Amino acid sequence: MDITAILKDKGLKAKAKTECICQMILEGNLSTDELIDVAMSCKDADKATCIEALEFATKQQPKIASAACLDFVTKTLLDKAPRVKWESAKVIGNIAHLYPTKLNDAVNHLLVNTESSGTVVRWSAAFALGEIITLKTTLNKTLVPAIEAICNREEKNSIKKIYITALKKV
Repeated sequence: MDITAILKDKGLKAKAKTECICQMILEGNLSTDELIDVAMSCKDADKATCIEALEFATKQQPKIASAACLDFVTKTLLDKAPRVKWESAKVIGNIAHLYPTKLNDAVNHLLVNTESSGTVVRWSAAFALGEIITLKTTLNKTLVPAIEAICNREEKNSIKKIYITALKKV
């Protein structure tokens, strides 16, 4: 079955679609670049399903993500759909260590998402930013103070905890 057929299959729930696509990636039957090509032309719900599959796959095998994958999820951090934003942030958190010198735009977009009204969007941004600061790159000069400020204004303890844990590792 190809990815388009999976996405169009009304008999499959979103979670099953995600699992199918993730399995295709992990088994080498679908490249991340092919997934991105499909996702770019999808509506928000299907795009989010594709990115979620990418998130599951990169959690298990981060090295499957190309630089093009990082570029794609960096751009989708600014999409309107909250699910697209939060899944993209989780992918970045999974693969940031592979591209420590290519995270400028991702960091800028993640910082925008720290001000989202959506808790899951903010949580996912915190996860990705936490992973990035633990890489101890030159971005930390501006990122650590920014995260400290975010931490001070964040109302949700679950999100604050992510930042505090990451800051302790720096």
